[in-house]
Amino acid sequence: MDGYVLTHKIPTHKDFLDTADFDQSEMLDIINTAMIVRDFIKSGGYLNAMFHKSLAMIFEQKSTRTRVSFEVAMEQLGGHALNLAPGAIQLGKHETIEDTAKVLGRMCDMLMSRVDRHESIEALAKYSAVPVINGMSDRVHPTQGVGDMITIFDHWPAGKNPQDVKVVFVGDATQVCNTLCEMTTKMGMNFVHYGPEGHKISDEWLNIGQRNVSQYGGSCMWSDDPKCLEGADFIYTDVWYGLYDKETPKEVYMAEFYPKYQVNDELMTATVNPNCKFMHCLPASRNEEVTDSVLDGPNSVAFDEAENRLTAQRGLVLYFGKVAQLTLDYIKQQKEGK
Repeated sequence: MDGYVLTHKIPTHKDFLDTADFDQSEMLDIINTAMIVRDFIKSGGYLNAMFHKSLAMIFEQKSTRTRVSFEVAMEQLGGHALNLAPGAIQLGKHETIEDTAKVLGRMCDMLMSRVDRHESIEALAKYSAVPVINGMSDRVHPTQGVGDMITIFDHWPAGKNPQDVKVVFVGDATQVCNTLCEMTTKMGMNFVHYGPEGHKISDEWLNIGQRNVSQYGGSCMWSDDPKCLEGADFIYTDVWYGLYDKETPKEVYMAEFYPKYQVNDELMTATVNPNCKFMHCLPASRNEEVTDSVLDGPNSVAFDEAENRLTAQRGLVLYFGKVAQLTLDYIKQQKEGK
């Protein structure tokens, strides 16, 4: 198949709220677009596919990677991003989410929002006339999921088929864990959540993973047995207390997760795979869920992963802006000297 031809030239859904809304072929369209565009820009290519297009970025929480990656992505593609930081607009305060969506949808070409509750991103999408991208909610982190899959493809174990690749998420079942479960099983890989029973991935997400497995192959499970680490190709972790856990004291989380679920040199050795890569969505609480020796070590791809947030966002705004195929056609023509 020509890598420059998308299976879905037009998105099957207006909005990108959850990777679970899309089948394998469509997610691969987004990922393929993102990777081709990344390589073209890194080789010195210039794109203006989003010329005169604007992205409203609505944040109910502080953000580093999400804000910067979307803003840079729009600039590199000839467009503009508006940073509507927490408290900067009337969202949910003196104006309803519905009215905010209607107004911004008339002024901007696309919306992206990081929200406190998933219901808010669903409401934005329902009432916005333009595409809405979920920059993270308490349920899922789909833009992170796209960047994660790009990172896994970049560091794919040599000679392995998807059914031979094992990804283990260690620690608390955050929204990042939910999306990783959905995405890896959709790609036919083996997913394991290794964590305490009180913080295990929900049955809902295990069932979603099992449905993917029945269609694409691989496996999906939760375990608190360290033996599940054996054979891992990727070890992934997230903070133990984050943006959605303000009511839980740090000491409580440390007592529940430390030291068994800390990703340290001993845990990486337990994979019995010297080539096992380490992933983290960042920001990291150094020497809590992960030690410096692992995060800064030779097997860490966490900072490649952070850079791939930019790779992912370019693919997403092009795809949901309905100019992905045009962009790939242009890049192909440039490479062929036409």
